[in-house]
Amino acid sequence: MEDTKRRLLWHGMFLFLLGLLTGFAEQKFNNPRMGLAAHLEGVMNGIFLVALGAVWTEVRLPLRLKAAAYWSALYGTYTNWAVTTLAAIFGTAAMSPITAAGHSAQSWQEGVVTFGFMSVGIIIVACSILVLWGLRRTTMS
Repeated sequence: MEDTKRRLLWHGMFLFLLGLLTGFAEQKFNNPRMGLAAHLEGVMNGIFLVALGAVWTEVRLPLRLKAAAYWSALYGTYTNWAVTTLAAIFGTAAMSPITAAGHSAQSWQEGVVTFGFMSVGIIIVACSILVLWGLRRTTMS
C-alpha cells in the first residue's frame, strides 16, 4: 500500500514538472491560449495526484475498486494534460470555445481532441466518486 502512495506522489510531481515545462513552450503552440491551459492542466493535475497520494492510505475500498481508482486517476490526469497539449498543437476548438479564440483544425483532429476530453471527463468523475466513497466515515468489511 505504501508503494502505491509513493507512486501517486511520484506521478504527481512528474506531471507537475511536465506542466511547468509546457509553460515554457506555450507561445510556440498553434494556439498559445490553449498552451496556457495545457500548462495549467499539468500543474493542477500534478497537484491533484500529490493530494491523492497524501490521503491514499485513508481510502478504504475493495482491492479491485481501489485499483480502478488508482488507474483512473493516472489516466485522467495524464490524458487531460496530453489532450490539452494536443489541442494547443493542433489549434482545435473542440470542447473549449473560450480557449479556442477563433482557432479550428482538421475534422479528424477535432474528433481526437473531443474524444480525449470526453473520456477524461467521464473517467475523472468516476475516480472522484470512488475516492469519495472510499473516504466515507463507514468502512467496508
